[in-house]
Amino acid sequence: MAENFLIREIKNTFSLTGKMVSRLIVVNIIVFLVLRMISLFAFLSASDFNVQHFISYPYFILALPSGLSNLLYHPWTIITYGFTHFELFHLIFNMLWLFWIGSILTDFLGNKKILPVYMMGSWFGGGLYILFYNIFPYFNNVVDQSSCIGASAGIMAIIVAAAVLIPDYTIMLFIWSIRLKWLAAIFVGIDIISINFSGNAGGHIAHLGGALFGYIYIASYRNGNDLSLWFNKAADAIVSVFSGRKKMQVTYTRTEAKPSVRKKEIDKQKKIDSILDKISKSGYESLSAEEKEILFKESRN
Repeated sequence: MAENFLIREIKNTFSLTGKMVSRLIVVNIIVFLVLRMISLFAFLSASDFNVQHFISYPYFILALPSGLSNLLYHPWTIITYGFTHFELFHLIFNMLWLFWIGSILTDFLGNKKILPVYMMGSWFGGGLYILFYNIFPYFNNVVDQSSCIGASAGIMAIIVAAAVLIPDYTIMLFIWSIRLKWLAAIFVGIDIISINFSGNAGGHIAHLGGALFGYIYIASYRNGNDLSLWFNKAADAIVSVFSGRKKMQVTYTRTEAKPSVRKKEIDKQKKIDSILDKISKSGYESLSAEEKEILFKESRN
């Protein structure tokens, strides 16, 4: 009974109406459990001499290497590292933040923006991590042995994107209330000062790369350039190929859109921009019931 319920919930999560935040959480958990089971099997099967090698190997082929020669032989890791966790509490911490802040960003930007922000934030973070390890002399001795895993860069992109979009939005953090702009500033500050005061310099650098993309994404979005469009088009094309569905044959006419239709779209965008500005200045609670309804309907698109 419980097994049927679990399978049903997973199917609902990955249905067309499922939330992307929930999908990302499920994928991260599944990857963690599969890797743990493989490592357990390796541990039980290997001799004492090489047990550590067998346990770490599944993570090695998914982790993002900082050395360019290693990256050349493991190019897929720029994607897989963002779904890979070794420690349970690392996974739990990341998934909680993804759920809390990802759900807020979904309400304001819509479901289809979350995966692009998460993935491109992860790529940005991984790129900055590789760049730092290959240009700064401090990392010369470890560049060929270092690797990076975790969803933190993608999640930092979501946190900073939410903080830039709605900086004065307040959340409850245990017993304290805090605005998103201060939460993001604290996280970024911790990562900056932790680069040379922790044993995880690469991880903190990747976080900062993700944060940088979160800022770039919202800045571009406010200027009318949605960086997620190409990603979603590519993703839809890939899904179409692997699902075996044929693309609909659509015949386009050269008729121009009516001026009234264009004006309606422009007015709607202006209305949404004014609502987002109002949230930025006075917070979500300052919105009228009508404005909240407009924002809710737009987030479903």
